[in-house]
Amino acid sequence: MKEQILAVQRMQDYICGHLEDEITLSDLARASLYSPWYSYRLFRLHLGITPADYIRRLRLSRSALRLKSGKCRITDAALDLGFGSVDGYIRAFFREFGMTPGEYARRPVPITLFVPYGAKFRELRKEPKAMSKVRNVFIQVIRKPVRKVIIKRGVKADSYFPYCEEVGCDVWGTLLSMDSLCGEPVCLWLPEKYRKAGTSAYVQGVEAAVDDNAAVPEGFDEITLPETEYLMFQGETFAEEDYCEAIDAVQQAMNKYDPSVIGYEWNDDEPRIQLEPVGTRGYIELRAIKRKAE
Repeated sequence: MKEQILAVQRMQDYICGHLEDEITLSDLARASLYSPWYSYRLFRLHLGITPADYIRRLRLSRSALRLKSGKCRITDAALDLGFGSVDGYIRAFFREFGMTPGEYARRPVPITLFVPYGAKFRELRKEPKAMSKVRNVFIQVIRKPVRKVIIKRGVKADSYFPYCEEVGCDVWGTLLSMDSLCGEPVCLWLPEKYRKAGTSAYVQGVEAAVDDNAAVPEGFDEITLPETEYLMFQGETFAEEDYCEAIDAVQQAMNKYDPSVIGYEWNDDEPRIQLEPVGTRGYIELRAIKRKAE
């Protein structure tokens, strides 16, 4: 089973690296090291989508991000990403997002981008893993301004996987389509005062300026957070498949750290913040602090 999952991951990696090229089932078979027929079967079995639909949806989402930047023409978006014609691209874009590329380019509203997860990561469901070595964790005081956060609430979730089971993983795709004050979506653990009855402590959202008038997507909510100081904990870079271990290393360091040594104490009235685990920068988590009372 492990070799099959790695074969699917190799096909995903190939697609990601050749998205602007023609991609055939034979290409994917060479990447997977299985026959074309068996490669197709494995891909659909483990990802729940055909290779053709996977490639089409990923190309459409990449094109949407280009259009949103305002630096790409519709014709270029279509042809650069392998669509045979502009008309075919426009029809496919409309079926995927409910609007034409021109409408989206003129008024980029939140849409649900296709953000596929690697097959190998689906098998890493939070199994406890012993730390293989002592890791360095870097700590820095930062200040976040008054801001609003557009969030999608769950029901009972207190961490990522239960949250995805409650609301689905497509939320992240919607958040990626939205402008963010810090350049990326965030995950938060909300204190009680920011929660509504019957909703989760763990949420995902996008931080925005308080005067940002962007529309709040249906099913999302908006909260306002005050100017707050945070301790930012950042771990070492890591191999993507070791993300669970990387998160655990940072969270252990954070739990052991005493902020009084730098004149602060924890401020549990404000949310804890988690950034997407990215191997090339290390895992990052932020916990609110306040000046220690004299």
